[in-house]
Amino acid sequence: MISWSRVLAIFMKELVQMRRDRLTFVIMVSVPIMQLILFGYAINTDPRHLPTAVELRDDGPLTRSFLAGLRQSSYFDIVAEVRTDEEGEAMLRSGAASFLIVVPENFERDFVRGERPEILIAADATDPVAAGGPVGAVSLIAARAFAADLDRLPVSLRSSPAPYDIVVHKQYNPGGVTAFNIVPGLLGIILTMTLIMITSIALTRENERGTIEALLSTPVRPLEVMIGKTTPYVIVGVIQTAIVLGAARLIFSIPFEGDLFAFAVAISLFIMVNLLLGYLISTVARTQMQAMQMTFFVFLPSILLSGFMFPFAAMPAWARGIGECLPITHFLRVVREVTLKGAGLQDIGRDLPPLLIIMGVLAFLAVTRFRRTLD
Repeated sequence: MISWSRVLAIFMKELVQMRRDRLTFVIMVSVPIMQLILFGYAINTDPRHLPTAVELRDDGPLTRSFLAGLRQSSYFDIVAEVRTDEEGEAMLRSGAASFLIVVPENFERDFVRGERPEILIAADATDPVAAGGPVGAVSLIAARAFAADLDRLPVSLRSSPAPYDIVVHKQYNPGGVTAFNIVPGLLGIILTMTLIMITSIALTRENERGTIEALLSTPVRPLEVMIGKTTPYVIVGVIQTAIVLGAARLIFSIPFEGDLFAFAVAISLFIMVNLLLGYLISTVARTQMQAMQMTFFVFLPSILLSGFMFPFAAMPAWARGIGECLPITHFLRVVREVTLKGAGLQDIGRDLPPLLIIMGVLAFLAVTRFRRTLD
């Protein structure tokens, strides 16, 4: 026979426990709210205002009309007018531009003569979803830009097909293979999930078991504890990196085109950032369960706002702002640029300083928080 009075007593006990464990309650309420906001407002698969470089080898009225059409389009933001192919390729390789649009020499002359000059579009296809929409919009932009000029040309040039060709070069991933975008990004996701969770739980477990007190009885300093506790997990991160890169090459035939030293610098910074974040979580969480919950609270936006699952450029400005504060956002750019684009240290220079800044801030907070915990 069920005693409802005893059930009520246990129920009241759990309410008291929930009230005492405020951190867990806050996370339980915050996670669904965060999911609603991210999936409802931040996620978008139709990117607009993508950085674009143009190389104009002809300066006639038709070229100026086409350039004006690109500027008025919501798909392209003209960030630079380059003079050479090498300069445009460097911008694509470093991620400074997602597209390079080239108008050839004597374009207007060949256009009027009916010789079908070609407009070249070099697209960064490491993310096939982000490149698809803008590439498809170029034909419509060109048709509208040249419409007024076609009316003044002979009738033979107004018929279909148009008196020009648009040639698209999908660079770094010409086949549009999704694995080329996802698998390198998985390295960042795996390191983020495992290193933060392992570090935070391992240190929190010592607090729960009381073994941290034996450590505190020694003359070690907070910074020394942090270095000693996190360094062994660097080996774990290196092993995970080797496994993912090996599988990417052997199973998915994903190339590694870039500078190995540049990749080593980036992966070292990223591993340390994740370990420091896990260490910081361990100074806040009181139990292993809280550490796991806080890790998930960090992991969810890391997946959704970093550009791993959805195009980063398609997100609203406030979501991109949050994404820029996440270390995985910068690491995903680096790993894709190095593996697929053949980037070197100078090409990934714009994403290394943010990782260094984030690492410094986390190290300061972790040491400060650990010292307060000792007090």
